This record gives sequence, C-alpha cells and structure tokens, in this order.
Amino acid sequence: MKRFITAFLALVLFISASCPIHAKKKSSSSQPSLDVSAPSALLMEAETGTILYQKKEHTSRPPASVTKVMTLCLIFDAIEKKQIALTDEVTISEHAASMGGSQVFLEAGEVQTVETLIKCISIASANDACVAMAEFICGSEEEFVAQMNKKAADLGMEDTHFVNCCGLSANGHLTSAYDIGLMARELSVRHPQIHDYCTIWMENIIHQTKRGDSEFGLANTNKLLKQYPYATGLKTGYTAAAKYCIAATAEKDGVKLIAVLMGAPDIKSRTADAQTLLNYGFSVCRIYKDKNPSPLPDMAVKKGEKDSVALTYESDMSYVSTNGEDLSNVTKKIRLPKSVTAPVKKGDTVGKVTYYSGEKELGHINILYADSVKHAAFADYFLSLLQKLFLLA
Repeated sequence: MKRFITAFLALVLFISASCPIHAKKKSSSSQPSLDVSAPSALLMEAETGTILYQKKEHTSRPPASVTKVMTLCLIFDAIEKKQIALTDEVTISEHAASMGGSQVFLEAGEVQTVETLIKCISIASANDACVAMAEFICGSEEEFVAQMNKKAADLGMEDTHFVNCCGLSANGHLTSAYDIGLMARELSVRHPQIHDYCTIWMENIIHQTKRGDSEFGLANTNKLLKQYPYATGLKTGYTAAAKYCIAATAEKDGVKLIAVLMGAPDIKSRTADAQTLLNYGFSVCRIYKDKNPSPLPDMAVKKGEKDSVALTYESDMSYVSTNGEDLSNVTKKIRLPKSVTAPVKKGDTVGKVTYYSGEKELGHINILYADSVKHAAFADYFLSLLQKLFLLA
C-alpha cells in the first residue's frame, strides 16, 4: 500500500511540474505615468471601448452636469424609436421652469421644439430644458430618472445611481469615471449626431412667451472646444460637491477618444488633464479598419432548393493598437468550404476572414449566410430535371 501511495504522489508531482499554472499576461502597454490632478480619470478608445488609462475609475462620485450625457442618451433613443421628433413642440411646465443652477430661463407655458431643447442642454447645460424633455418623453421627471437607471444597468454601469436628470446635487446621485465612459461611448457612437449640437460654440434661441418673443444667447460650457484642436464634445459639469468634471471627446486621424475626469480642483486643471489624456491617447493609439472588404462568392449548396446562396460579413473589421504599432501592411485570409449541404439558415456562420499584421493575428470577422435554403424535396429535383431538359432541347 505504501509503495502504491508513493508511486501515486510521484505521478502527481510529475504532472504538476509538466503543467505549470499560467499567470495572466499584463498588457503590452502598461499603465502610463501621467500627470493627472483629478482624483478619478479614464481614457477610452471609443470605437472598441479599449481602456487606455484609468485612475480610481470605479470610485463613485457626484457627476454634476455630466449626468446630462445619460439624459441625452434617452432623448436620442426616443428619436431613434420615432417616439418623438426634432420638430415636436414641448410646453414648459411649472416644475421645469423652476429649476435652479445652469438654465436658459424657460417660462411656464412657453413652447420650444425638441431640437431647440437639445441645443439648450448640449450647449448651455440647461437644467430647465432637461426636465422639460424628461416630462415630454416619460410624463414626469421621476419616471424619466427610472428609465435613466434602467439604461445605466443595461450598459453595465454598476457604480451609478441617478436621482435627477440634470445633475443637481442630491443624496445618492453618484457615478464613476468608468461608468461615464460607458454612457459617453453609448451617446457618441450610437448617436453621433450629438456632435452636431455639442460642438456649437454660440447660438441664439427665441423665447416665445405671452409677453412676446425675445432672443437669448447660448454659450458653450466646454471651453476645450476652443483650446484643443481635435475636441468634438461632449459634456462638462460643476457643483461644489462634484467640483470640475468632464466627458471629453476628440478625434484625430480616424481615432476617436473619450477622456473622463471627475473632481478636478478647477477649470484650468480640468482642461490640462483632458489635454494630457487625449495627447497620450493619440500618441499610442492606431486603428485599422477594413475599408475595402473582399467581395464574397456565392456558396454552392448541395441537395437544396437552390444551387447556391449569397454570403455576407457579420460586421466591419476594426482593430485598435495601443502601442503605436505599424498597421499599414495588414493582410487577410478568407476561409470558406467549397460547398455546403442544405438546409442552411440565414445568419448562421459558414466561414471567417482573419486579419494579420506580419505573423500576428489581429482578429477575425465571421462570414454568414445571407439567406436560407431549404432541403430539396422530390418535386424540386423533378422540376430541376425538367428545366435542364428544356434547356438542352
């Protein structure tokens, strides 16, 4: 028995020595040492969601008016679903008109279009416009905030809880730099038309009230638009509790970045931190997109109602490098069978195209059936035979 146990232990030791436990590899581009004064920060490549820099990114803090990124997400979601239109007219309620903080001084009973209110939110960070839109979409601010929290959960924003739709200080109204990155990416990538509004530097609107019409000037709160050449948005915020916050977007040479800062001590520091993050991102980030996908042949189908089926790519190819590697000579290889046997279902995978930089595999895109083909019945074979005989005749 002792000899058996000794032999068994020796075997276990041999197997353990032959199969080492592998530690997770660190990223080839380790966390950079950047001079960022804000206590929480994040830098993200927008197209793929790759995180390039993070600093206490999951610490929950008050976001001030950066809250409005989620408000705008829901507004553009409603437009996308055709629940509302840019030309719809919104009547301002007493509650909306009573909002403090940053505002455009909307009056109860005043009527503005959805598009004008989007401009008020995007340019001037107007709390009254936020509440007016919340009530227009959901009937009440409370229900709109419930939808904001649902959307946050859907996006995986685990550090977030919203109490209002505009970012005024309130107990429990918190999010994190990481979560702001998620919702900023959702707004910027899914609804890119937001940049048509948040990049407007100044614009006038017309107040339409019982006393008549009056002009009111909107001035953009995001000074980064004038201080950084690649800036494209997105939203600033400030309260005494939150200090200076920003979700900044920028684009250069096809690379789109999102920089998030929370709790910066002053505007100057916020601007400097944002520029530091964005400059770093553009210095290391390269993106490859297959702008000319190879044409796909029809796939031969055996024993089907049809002899062939069209193919399509599952998605576009996009690869982001964070170490500045050269992506000018990317090659690709398509892998497909010579034929398939019916039935085949639309949307199922039949092959893939793989992309390489030298020997390194960058990724792959699945190739799908563009249509379905049923298994051929006897009548189908008979009809096919008749067609062939007719052609021969």
